[in-house]
Amino acid sequence: MDDWLKDSTEVEASWVTVDLAIFTIRSGQLMVLLIERGVEPFLGRPALPGGYVQKNETLREGALRELREEAGIDGNKLHLEQLGAYGDPRRDPRGRVVTIAYLALGPDLPAPVGGTDARRAYWAPVSQLEGKQAALAFDHPAILAEALEQVRSKLEYTAVATAFCGELLTLSELRTVYEVIWGQQLDPSNFRRKVLNTTGFVKPTGDQRFPPTGRPAALYRRGDAWLLNPPLLRGAGHTV
Repeated sequence: MDDWLKDSTEVEASWVTVDLAIFTIRSGQLMVLLIERGVEPFLGRPALPGGYVQKNETLREGALRELREEAGIDGNKLHLEQLGAYGDPRRDPRGRVVTIAYLALGPDLPAPVGGTDARRAYWAPVSQLEGKQAALAFDHPAILAEALEQVRSKLEYTAVATAFCGELLTLSELRTVYEVIWGQQLDPSNFRRKVLNTTGFVKPTGDQRFPPTGRPAALYRRGDAWLLNPPLLRGAGHTV
C-alpha cells in the first residue's frame, strides 16, 4: 500500500453490501419483495433484502445467498442483473457502506420466508409504495425507484417481459405483463401484431392452452432475440 494512502485522513475502510429489488406479478399486481428488519439500524422498518458480501464470494454469489437466507428464494431461477452502485457516505449510519444493487425478476414467485436478520419477508404491491417510498430503510427508496424505471424501460427494447412468464406463455399473458408494469391498457390486436412482427421475440410451440371458458390460446416460448427490433414503445399507439 502506498504510504500516502496508509497515512491519509481522507480514506477510510469501506464495507460492501448487496441489495435486491425483486419483482414478480401476483394476482394481477406488480409486487416487490420487502423484509422487515430485525436488527438496528432501522429496526422494524421495511427494506429491500440484502446484506454484507462475505470475503470469499463474488457480488453475484452474495446476492444469491442473501436472497436465499432472507427470503427463502432460489435466485438461480430468476432473471438477475446488476442495477448499479450506491455509495453516498451518509447512506448507512454504521459507517461507509457501498452497496451493489441487483434487479431480479420471476414469474408468480412463491410466498417468501424471512430469515437471518429479517423478521419477516413479504410481497408488497408497488402501487402502494410509489410516492411513499420514504418508509423504506437506508436509500432503498431511490434504489426501488430506479429499479422500477429500469424494468419499465427494458420492456420497450428487450425481451425481459418473458422473465415474468413461465416457460410456456400466451400472448395474452405477455400483454398482461406490459399492462401491469406500464400501468396502461394495450389493444390486443395491435399488441399481437407487434409481438409477432418482432423477429425472435417469441416462437410458437404448436400447442394450445384450453381455458375453462372461451377459445383455446396458442402457446409460445421465449425466442432467441434479447434486443427487440423494432422496440415496443410506451405510449406509441398501443393504448386503447
